[in-house]
Amino acid sequence: MKGVVLAGGLGTRLRPLTSVTNKHLLPVYNQPMIYYPIQTLVNAGITDIMVVTGGNSAGDFLRLLGNGKAFGLKHLNYAYQEGEGGIAEALSLVEHFAADGPVCVVLGDNIIEGNILSAVNAYRAQGRGAKIILKKVPDPQRFGVPRLDGRRVVRIDEKPAKPQSEYAVIGIYMYDAEVYEIIRSLEPSARGELEITDVNNAYIAREAMTWEEIEGWWTDAGTFESLLRASNLVAETGANKMYFEAQR
Repeated sequence: MKGVVLAGGLGTRLRPLTSVTNKHLLPVYNQPMIYYPIQTLVNAGITDIMVVTGGNSAGDFLRLLGNGKAFGLKHLNYAYQEGEGGIAEALSLVEHFAADGPVCVVLGDNIIEGNILSAVNAYRAQGRGAKIILKKVPDPQRFGVPRLDGRRVVRIDEKPAKPQSEYAVIGIYMYDAEVYEIIRSLEPSARGELEITDVNNAYIAREAMTWEEIEGWWTDAGTFESLLRASNLVAETGANKMYFEAQR
């Protein structure tokens, strides 16, 4: 399985901090934000990784990350997203890198306390389709929210006024090679972007979607409030902890 970190966008909700740099280069406690999603992949045994970025600070990622030596990697791959085409459009840029097999996608502002190794192993055993990771949150209306029927995902609603569950779809997704065909079939949303929720609903329509709930805390870091919360959580408890029991 290959890994992808999506770290583009303009980070408008974090201006003026992002007026001169990419959001994912901002500090979260004692490390740049981009370190956390890369470590999430490495902790799950995924070492063939591509970082997709954009904007005027793209070169800073290369200067910061190099070939990934800080994560024990021998090489990191990079791709550049022009403009603001959405998460699904950014994912389409990795087809040449990952079209021969499954891919684990992590949004660059997602930070977790624990590890996704068990979910990755379950997806490998699944062999096809897609898997999303969920977390119960007090304000699901801020996120993509799954409608669930037992272990079956019926639909995902994007930022619904009346959420059908307590879960948020966090920014960690696993897809087979059919994801690029699905992306090519999408139409831009009202905001002119190719939406990752539409990708996930396409897999649901094919009855090829599974889910797991992540252990430990999860947060994004895309607003001032969540950036502060992420820094405090990392300072208090640490992030990207290895669960060695899951590897036995």
